[in-house]
Amino acid sequence: MTRIDDTFARLKAEGKKAFVAYLMAGDPDLARSLAVMKGLPGAGVDVIELGVPFTDPMADGPTVQLAGQRALDGGMTMDKTLQLVRDFRAGDATTPIVLMGYYNPIYSRGVDRFLAEAREAGIDGLIVVDLPPEEDDELCIPAQKAGLNFIRLATPTTDDKRLPKVLQNTSGFVYYVSITGITGAAAAQAGDVGPEVARIKRSTDLPVVVGFGISTPETAQAIAGVADGAVVGSAIVKEIASGKPVDQVLAFVAALAAGAHSA
Repeated sequence: MTRIDDTFARLKAEGKKAFVAYLMAGDPDLARSLAVMKGLPGAGVDVIELGVPFTDPMADGPTVQLAGQRALDGGMTMDKTLQLVRDFRAGDATTPIVLMGYYNPIYSRGVDRFLAEAREAGIDGLIVVDLPPEEDDELCIPAQKAGLNFIRLATPTTDDKRLPKVLQNTSGFVYYVSITGITGAAAAQAGDVGPEVARIKRSTDLPVVVGFGISTPETAQAIAGVADGAVVGSAIVKEIASGKPVDQVLAFVAALAAGAHSA
């Protein structure tokens, strides 16, 4: 059982939906990134999704791409990302952290080294968007052997023929992408998402959380109402990019979390 498993089990026992918040490691700088991250649990965040800056983020929309570029311009590296997690863990041993990114930086570092360091730093799960199930031997299987959840994305184009392959070796939760396209591109619609979540849940006992296209407390509530939780990324990244004080960013996050939790 990972922190992710424990968190979803607790939420289910409490009859609550999960709220997952995304931020880019090192955006706009290391100190501000850590300050926001440390404040997320107090703002109601159940799971933190931490982006790893990368030069070719193909699944990310302009908002998240720019966040990654700001982080890279500020000198953010994988080493510093892992240290960010360690610094967070110094004051929080319970909130799950999912590292989201691309395979190239992991491959360059070496899978075994990366997994050992990620586990030591306090990472609980991985979302690696450019590794399909056909490549599970590359990272997914070794990650699970190392005690990390490997979380897969399902999308509106994941049909019944493809779904079993996507769910194979997935653990922690299933991340359903509510729209076709990149992050921040359109608004999620509960009427479209609900039947898809139900379809996925007929094939797995894992929680299904929904991301992409959620930017308001009302949408977070609506989407969480038809799933096991909601993920917000671009809207939070925009608040950080605006230069608002950390407490204002966290107040925005708290409103989103309250929306999801009220579902």
